[in-house]
Amino acid sequence: MSRIGRQPIAVPSGVTVAIEPESVRVSGPKGELSERISRDIDVVQDGEVLRVSRPTDRGEHRALHGLTRSLLANMVQGVTDGYEKRLEIQGVGYRAQMKGKNLELAVGYSHPVPIPAPTGIEFEVPSRRALSSRASPSSSSARPPRSSASSVRPSPTRARASVTRASTSPARLARGHEHV
Repeated sequence: MSRIGRQPIAVPSGVTVAIEPESVRVSGPKGELSERISRDIDVVQDGEVLRVSRPTDRGEHRALHGLTRSLLANMVQGVTDGYEKRLEIQGVGYRAQMKGKNLELAVGYSHPVPIPAPTGIEFEVPSRRALSSRASPSSSSARPPRSSASSVRPSPTRARASVTRASTSPARLARGHEHV
């Protein structure tokens, strides 16, 4: 059996789980989440514990077993604690600071890069080189914005290496693209 899939999921008090034939809905103090699951995978609630099982040891079932268990565990965590992403900024002169509710990054440009806080996401800067973003599942976008990572200018050496790898990949050459 899958090591991840066979682990039970603890359901804290205040969280309700509704299991339907092809979907599972989890609701708690921070919001409600639902996920479609394969009809081959069985989800059973035994009191305060959720268990996920699979019918056979086929590769497809093994993959879905661990995936379904991970998704359900993340849903339970999301409705109880919410989601949090912690980032560490590395680079000479790189730093983060709060300007009201917005985040401002100094990441190698001649000017600071402002990142407005999307609805439902809160930024926190515990130190100049660390930042965290929190979201609850009830917010419109439960994931932290990707623009904060894309604001950093890549180093010229790494950028050149990644361009070279991308342009000479076998898949790209097979499609008939020329070397750029």
